[in-house]
Amino acid sequence: MSEASEAKLRLAAVNPTPASARDLLRIVIVGHVDHGKSTLVGRMFHDTGSLPDGKYESIKTMCERRGVPFEWAFLMDALQAERDQGITIDTSQIWFKTDYRDYTIIDAPGHKEFLKNMITGAAQSDAALLIIDAAEGVREQSRRHGYLLHLLGIRQVAVAVNKMDLIAYEKDQFDLIEQEYRDYLTSIGVTPTFVIPVSARQGDNIVEPSAQMPWYKGPTVVKALDSFMPTAAPVERPLRFPVQDVYKFDQRRIIAGRIEEGHLRVGDTLMFSPSNKSARVQSIEFWSTVPGKKAPTEASAGESVGITLDEQIFVERGELASHVEHSPIETDVFRARIFWLGHEPLLKGKSYRIKLGTLEAPVTVQSIESIIDTSDLSNTSSHQVERNQVAEVVLRARRMLALDEFSKAPKSGRFVLVDKYDIAGGGIISMDGYADQRDLITSRSTNITRVVHGIDTAARAFRNGHKGGVLWFTGLSGAGKSTLAVALEKKLFEKGYNVYVLDGDNVRHGLNANLSFSPEDRAENIRRVGEVAALFGRAGMIAITSFISPYRSDRDRAREAAENFHEIHVKADVATCEARDPKGLYKKARAGEIKDFTGISAPYEAPDSPELVVDTADTQIDECVERLVNYVETKFKV
Repeated sequence: MSEASEAKLRLAAVNPTPASARDLLRIVIVGHVDHGKSTLVGRMFHDTGSLPDGKYESIKTMCERRGVPFEWAFLMDALQAERDQGITIDTSQIWFKTDYRDYTIIDAPGHKEFLKNMITGAAQSDAALLIIDAAEGVREQSRRHGYLLHLLGIRQVAVAVNKMDLIAYEKDQFDLIEQEYRDYLTSIGVTPTFVIPVSARQGDNIVEPSAQMPWYKGPTVVKALDSFMPTAAPVERPLRFPVQDVYKFDQRRIIAGRIEEGHLRVGDTLMFSPSNKSARVQSIEFWSTVPGKKAPTEASAGESVGITLDEQIFVERGELASHVEHSPIETDVFRARIFWLGHEPLLKGKSYRIKLGTLEAPVTVQSIESIIDTSDLSNTSSHQVERNQVAEVVLRARRMLALDEFSKAPKSGRFVLVDKYDIAGGGIISMDGYADQRDLITSRSTNITRVVHGIDTAARAFRNGHKGGVLWFTGLSGAGKSTLAVALEKKLFEKGYNVYVLDGDNVRHGLNANLSFSPEDRAENIRRVGEVAALFGRAGMIAITSFISPYRSDRDRAREAAENFHEIHVKADVATCEARDPKGLYKKARAGEIKDFTGISAPYEAPDSPELVVDTADTQIDECVERLVNYVETKFKV
């Protein structure tokens, strides 16, 4: 009887969990090249009796025929190219089982050049087994792999310190490696549940406890894996149904796609983002050759379906369907933590194509906030991200995107970037410091008709002696916006202009007293001010607004609301503004007393092409005011 068959008999003697009650856990195996991943997996499959009949014998025969020593890794490295090169170059997915559950093992390549494949494997996993060579210790690639697991949201990690036989099973060497790697993983938010000393070649602590290491009292690799829990089933999450395509069939328009998360039923009202159209599910379509089979009334995550709606709304590929009460974020700008794999560096200001589910859209790298050194977690600044680097960036699209934060929805919170025709990077989404713009662009009023005035714009300008419009001052706190606005108002009033200042602090005492300083409320604050300023402008007055208004999209909406809009960038760098600190806000922000303070802990997106830039860091206030007066007299004359 073969060794594999004997192992199966030993396992059969234990009462297994009934198949109907067993769950499935997806484990990714990662580690530096030659640290023994494939050897460990091959040994684990053999010792649990999970190999197909005859597999072990065929590998032994192949080795004898080729005149090479038998390697457990050959059970995994099935491709001829991999055996010849001695490295795993692609992810391999295979299945095995223990007494407790079923597993999908994803063996991912550890070589630096094949990190793209490693990321692909890890993105599909519930947990990870990370391999470290006991003789070599923690390598740069080991840290990089740990960071990537953190980047992809994998929090269940077991570490196998392999090749303990090469260091004579020394406890002290194992303890040093365990402490070093535990400290590193903990510093990035990953807590390794187990660190296990093993010898994959000899089978120590793989399935059975090792007699060579009586000082180790923890679980074997298999027992550690059995202790992990599958992530929440996708069906339990809010509905996310990316539209793959729309077909016309008979007289029906069938919206087709794969349900990534959640479930839907006939009669559900769906919201399609970012178009913000909604309709009820009229039917769930299916193709069947079984006569008389009834159409399904519900579908769940993992199913590819077609649906029809009770209204003929226009829906296109790339839209994301959800239930109305759990709709995704809508935004044209977001933060991302990316891992760059492109042959050419990722550059600030360069455009790429983003893939979000079934959506493809152009995005521009607005800023590269930091490059993260995965070996020591230090941050550096740069205008480009090199191959295999991790970076914090801000991406901006030319249209609204429907997405989720990765921490809340892993499926729709991931994306890839395409450079030319190649996938060049991938990342996870964060809205830290940025607002969900859905409520800002969704119109909820119906049966509304704008009043047509009997006095047109030209008549008002003729009566007032000048055009109406909006002077929108934007800049950091302390840049001098309010000082300039008040001084300009006084000068213009003295010259006979109808002018009024809308200032941030004053507006928040009344019109916007119910708003906080969260990204969403800050965006709503600016939206309201933009509409009020536009009304002033249409009334023939000059509205001067003095607001930080840090988000470019908010200022763009204010521009769209007004008929004569002039963006004035009151420019001063953070150091200058902090040195002034007229309200003591920077000091409080540095002390942590003010959360999301623009320029310190929240973003400020400087205007791309303002109508006027007034630099208060290098120019006296009187000169700035004179320049503004000249601008108004030129641009607002009748």
